[in-house]
Amino acid sequence: MVSETTIFDGQSKHLDRPWFTAIVTALDDRLRLRLGVVEYSQSPDCLFRIQPTTSQDDVTLSDGTHIRVGDPIIHLHVWNEQVPAFPENGPTLAWARRFNRAFDSSLCELSYFLRTRDFRDVVAICGDLSFKPPWRGAQLTQFVARFGFERVAERRCWSLRRRAHWLGQNVLISMMVLAHNAAALRADTLWRDRIPVYLSRQALDRRYGARRKDGS
Repeated sequence: MVSETTIFDGQSKHLDRPWFTAIVTALDDRLRLRLGVVEYSQSPDCLFRIQPTTSQDDVTLSDGTHIRVGDPIIHLHVWNEQVPAFPENGPTLAWARRFNRAFDSSLCELSYFLRTRDFRDVVAICGDLSFKPPWRGAQLTQFVARFGFERVAERRCWSLRRRAHWLGQNVLISMMVLAHNAAALRADTLWRDRIPVYLSRQALDRRYGARRKDGS
């Protein structure tokens, strides 16, 4: 969901290697097609793409929503190209306000999209916070909580397959950061941990269902 590397670190500075950027973009496009990651809004402020999928875990949320293995859910992916670039001297209050508005607007658009498409059975929205060092995880969790997302109890032992998947994601994230925001690349990107966060479908619609920029 949220890649700390691309959103919260450094200023925007593209790598002066057009061929590398083209390769990374083509790889990302191919992986998104394979995984079924799609764009749900044409708004230039939309921060996310979505992947319709099914839950791999049993999860109970604070509003009583119980997500069972196999239930349909929506996984959020950061739309890196649409994340507002940092000002040259680092993030400002104006940047933070713009980012918060874009986050809020993205969820409004998502609620509308799910209501007007064949996604009635979706029970929750989820994402993985990627972070390093450990204190950053608490910071990111507090940030997304403003928008209704909650951290769920973590499994103590993730499968080897899932850990390998995360490593692959970290490699791709590192390549995308190098291609689109080279100044933000950090040595620990490959070893970032994950925190799963969830927003129930009923909470999404309750908080964002009646608020779209066009007033519909």
